[in-house]
Amino acid sequence: MDLTIVEAVLFDMDGTLVDSDAAVERAWRSWAAEYAVDPDAVLAVAHGAPADRTVGLVRPDLGAAEAATAAARQLDLQYDDLADVVPTPGALALLAALRLPWAIVTSADVRLAEARLGAAGIVAPLLVTVEDVRAGKPDPEGYLRAAELLGVAPQRCLVVEDAAVGVAAGRAAGARVAALKGVEADLALPDLGTLARLLAARDEASV
Repeated sequence: MDLTIVEAVLFDMDGTLVDSDAAVERAWRSWAAEYAVDPDAVLAVAHGAPADRTVGLVRPDLGAAEAATAAARQLDLQYDDLADVVPTPGALALLAALRLPWAIVTSADVRLAEARLGAAGIVAPLLVTVEDVRAGKPDPEGYLRAAELLGVAPQRCLVVEDAAVGVAAGRAAGARVAALKGVEADLALPDLGTLARLLAARDEASV
């Protein structure tokens, strides 16, 4: 993938910059027990998606008010579960070396995003949460909003994700997409250190 046209980087949060996988799984398993849903079925569709989307998929029988309460409950289970939330390997080094404008686009709400980023020691220059958009991932609105706020065309942004719904959102926004964890995308990343090296080589070549 040609990185020379990239003018900004748009990162997902959970699983990409912040290792919160264990906390996310604990919350969904607790929620599944409360709402009589197979936890494995929940986890199969939950990663990277807003809570309300997941609730709608696994409990389509709930009315609008009940579904909103269920989604809020799931977030409540996550807010204070930060004991093992840390930056993903290579995240801090990548961000420190990054010469391009960047933002975080997350399916979390602002309270949860700020809590996890704080636990990981990451300060985002621009944060777009699920509260800033009408539709969460896989809808592209979050990535389009971040690109707009950075003043960069979506086609010149690199989205970095670790979930299929996020890759779909980035592609729908018109961006190039890199993905971790073996998720299919325009660029496969074994780790963030690889991205740091690719961007560093790009910067050196442009000098």
